[in-house]
Amino acid sequence: MNSELKKTLRSINENTGLDLNVYTASGDPVSTPTGEGISPDFEGILQQNGYTYFKAVFRSEQYLFGLEGATRVQKNYAFLLSEMIENSSSRAVNLPKGEFVRRILLGECSPADVQKYRVKYSVPDLPCFVLAVAVEGKTSDVISLFSQYIENEADCAVSVSGKDCAFIKFVQEDSEYQSSVDFASFLSRSLLEELGIRCRVGVGGTFRHFEDISVSYQQASAALRMSITFNSKGNVHSYREFMLIRMLEDVSEAKLSEYLSVLLEGDARELLKDEDMVNTAEEFLENSLNVSETSRNLYMHRNTLMYRLDKIERVTGLNLRKFSDAVTFRIITILNKLV
Repeated sequence: MNSELKKTLRSINENTGLDLNVYTASGDPVSTPTGEGISPDFEGILQQNGYTYFKAVFRSEQYLFGLEGATRVQKNYAFLLSEMIENSSSRAVNLPKGEFVRRILLGECSPADVQKYRVKYSVPDLPCFVLAVAVEGKTSDVISLFSQYIENEADCAVSVSGKDCAFIKFVQEDSEYQSSVDFASFLSRSLLEELGIRCRVGVGGTFRHFEDISVSYQQASAALRMSITFNSKGNVHSYREFMLIRMLEDVSEAKLSEYLSVLLEGDARELLKDEDMVNTAEEFLENSLNVSETSRNLYMHRNTLMYRLDKIERVTGLNLRKFSDAVTFRIITILNKLV
């Protein structure tokens, strides 16, 4: 059930003491004590079997509601409750801009509400994307700093929940930033340099229409989650980086285990338990298979690095200096973490 509808029904109960059973438009139970459905083939108000039923539209979706009792009193209640439920679903337009945006990002607004936002705040017909930002400092300070980098009135920085913020960015042809990742990196550096606040940033996809902004936010949030799960280097990560992982997450665990058993032979599984070896390999992959860059970043002698890469090849049969073998090893580490 829609979270906003739950809040509305809870408010009705607190103010009137009335409990409502909820059904889908086809009469299937959503929230009822008995779990039994009802026939949706009625107009207006239906009273039967000691209950009064009525219909109401919430966030562009129709529901059926049941109220215990089948007297004139319950019938009058049904008229009033239907109007209350439908009116409450359109309150988003009266919310402050920040809260309105937050609800849009979380997918809690109907298409009609999103359109109302577009009209009310003159949202331009430009491509846009969302950054999901997890910060270590006060979100109010972060929002204040982000607001300095708004290039037009449609750009918006909001607090979503706890330490999580979001930045909606509209893409202009004359923008000084090369890409969405470039802009995210700029914001991350600015936070650290100006406020001493560290953060992780997830970058969602760029969409042609503002109506898809919640999808971009979901992608940005997923990028944040996966960057933490897989200990990804750096603090800015785009959703596109993790498409392979997202594809593998859709595969059953049994199938993933089967794939992993094919790729790992002999002592190879034990090697994955050696954090130093795995971290060395992942750093090597992060540095585009560059031995000098990897040894410098790990503060490791070049010979030590070569020894570890040779050991990985002996145990797994994969030469990480070859691109194809490096890709295979990357898949192995992902499968190991997913399984």
